[in-house]
Amino acid sequence: MEPMDVDQSSPRGVKRKADDALEVSAPRRIRALDPDVVNKIAAGEIIVAPVHALKELIENAVDAGSTNLEVLVKEGGLKLLQITDNGHGIAKEDLSILCERFTTSKLKSFEDLTFIGTYGFRGEALASISHIAHLQVTTKTKESNCAWRAYYDSGKLIPAKPGQAAEPKPTAGRQGTQITVEDLFYNVPTRRRAFRSASDEYNKILECVGRYAIHCDGVAFSCKKHGESGTTISTQSNASTIDKIRQIHGSSVANELVEFTSSDEQYGYRASGLTTNANYHVKKTSLLLFINHRSVDSSNIRKAIEQTYSTFLPKGGHPFTYLSLDIDPQRVDVNVHPTKREVNFLNEDEIIEKICSDIRVKLASVDVSRTFMTQTLLPGVRIPLATASSDVDDSSSNTTVAASTQKPKPYENNLVRTDAKVRKITSMLPPSMARSATEASIPSGSVGEPEYEVSDREPVTCRLMTIKELRTEVRDSMHNELTEIFASHTFVGIVDTRRRLAAIQGGVKLFLVDYGMACSEYFYQVGLTDFGNFGIIQFDPPLPLRDLLTIAATKEKELHPPENEEDDFDITEAVDLITNQLISRRDMLLEYFSLTISPTGDLSTLPLLLKGYMPSLAKLPRFLLRVGPHVNWTSEKECFETFLRELADFYTPESLPPEPGPEDVENIPESLKERRREVVKVLEDILFPAFRARLIATSKLMKGSVVEIANLKGLYRVFERC
Repeated sequence: MEPMDVDQSSPRGVKRKADDALEVSAPRRIRALDPDVVNKIAAGEIIVAPVHALKELIENAVDAGSTNLEVLVKEGGLKLLQITDNGHGIAKEDLSILCERFTTSKLKSFEDLTFIGTYGFRGEALASISHIAHLQVTTKTKESNCAWRAYYDSGKLIPAKPGQAAEPKPTAGRQGTQITVEDLFYNVPTRRRAFRSASDEYNKILECVGRYAIHCDGVAFSCKKHGESGTTISTQSNASTIDKIRQIHGSSVANELVEFTSSDEQYGYRASGLTTNANYHVKKTSLLLFINHRSVDSSNIRKAIEQTYSTFLPKGGHPFTYLSLDIDPQRVDVNVHPTKREVNFLNEDEIIEKICSDIRVKLASVDVSRTFMTQTLLPGVRIPLATASSDVDDSSSNTTVAASTQKPKPYENNLVRTDAKVRKITSMLPPSMARSATEASIPSGSVGEPEYEVSDREPVTCRLMTIKELRTEVRDSMHNELTEIFASHTFVGIVDTRRRLAAIQGGVKLFLVDYGMACSEYFYQVGLTDFGNFGIIQFDPPLPLRDLLTIAATKEKELHPPENEEDDFDITEAVDLITNQLISRRDMLLEYFSLTISPTGDLSTLPLLLKGYMPSLAKLPRFLLRVGPHVNWTSEKECFETFLRELADFYTPESLPPEPGPEDVENIPESLKERRREVVKVLEDILFPAFRARLIATSKLMKGSVVEIANLKGLYRVFERC
């Protein structure tokens, strides 16, 4: 083998003596770099990957007052990265310098850095992107008659096609800005080759979009791949922080979140956030950190939070934490990192220690015990065949065992009791109470089934915009979690007929429901859905309208006597006024609400909202009395809304007197016993099954009408200490 030729003229890695003379050339001259090289170096510091370009564009869009951001990605953002917002837009006069370095609308002097309250401020993002990608901007302001589209390369305006002018061109477009970045790093091939997997880059983009979607209140985010119809991330502007975390990170995180706050005037900070309790842990800490609404990373905060959880979680377990930290801008230096990924602030150690201390106190007060899951044999569970009989042959036994090992373990604290054969809760009551509860569940023989006739009338398609708007308002106010509870609930029983309370089971939780409010909302929604297509309740003979109104007006005056002469009213005049009002609108009432009133003032029919359920006719006089003054007859939308609200209240079961004690059971009128049995039966057999089928639970129902009173997992933690 021949020896390798080595160039001895320029030794490398060889220690030389001091007297060894090397040839020294003349000193190299210092010269300024080419501006294009400078800009590419700066772009490389700011835009390291597609996700960094997207982060800058999201921050600019939020700064522009956007409430809706749409992100479109192709090949992990290297081929296409597009963000569309509905913000203020960019004036046509500013498009010529939009992509020049250090052009910004957020700084005027260096002192402004100490009061920064926006995301971007240095004016480098678009300039850097234009040097390493093909950039297109389409924007429209509120005052502009049309949108303007411009193309950029190396910070300058360029024509869309060779030979054309470089000035922005008018085009059709909605208010806001759409920025399209194509062929990222096309002129930096070394960096482009470093991205091996487009899916990895897309996952980083999803993480970035998810962070800002959770933090930015009042801003809707969506992100999807180019060419796909469905979105990977989609959040609503009115969704709560917990709902957005549930949508992005899953229910396993959202169900275990604990809210915390921390503040100290001495150090000039306020902190708030959500963190998981001791029942949740993963292999790696998930920290969503925002300092003055800027997404940053902090190894010090991360380590401090992990140290805080070390006493609550098993070894190797880590939490999920969302932390928003607001610090006095004069105490923060945001200009320390090219991508603004890191910030420095005064009293960092003291602030971190105070926040972690408040988190520790919150965790200690919430998670007073650890949840350990165990497996046991429940009542009613069949014993596996492999162990139940010794007469089976070996082959069938092995098959049964193999099949049983594939089933997940039925942990007790996740099981929902639905087997009616298992012992009922009423068997644990005293004999007298158990007997009354059993009697209440048995329908009275005196209550006859209503007779129904099928009409051949064709359904009417409602094209009224006011009804469509009212339906949309209901859908927009939907509370997703509560709607799911009603859709899958198990009826437990009536708790109090005076306060109209019932108990239902949703999953492993027990809820107390104000069935009066739930019925009112349900019948209002039925009125909107079946508008113009109601069935009818026929009165034979018809009921005199004046007599009904006289009964209601007299009762109203007895229950609520006027305090002065101005509030007093004459019963006859009030009855005449409302009667004439209803008779004059009888055509509209018949067409839209199936409420028939004759020209002489006789009530023949009422709308039927739910088959199998008859509202209490004792409430009919009061319903007719309220329809007169409480319905806005001058506005179409308000007329429909107020009338349907009054109709829903008429259909809602009335409040009954409280349950008597055992010694007073015999003194209850038979009519009251009968009515209580009817209400209990109709709630269990008709109304709550109807809620399960079609009730849209609105946010209004969540405020006081549904209360969680027990949680199986929480009860296990209580009994664990007994």
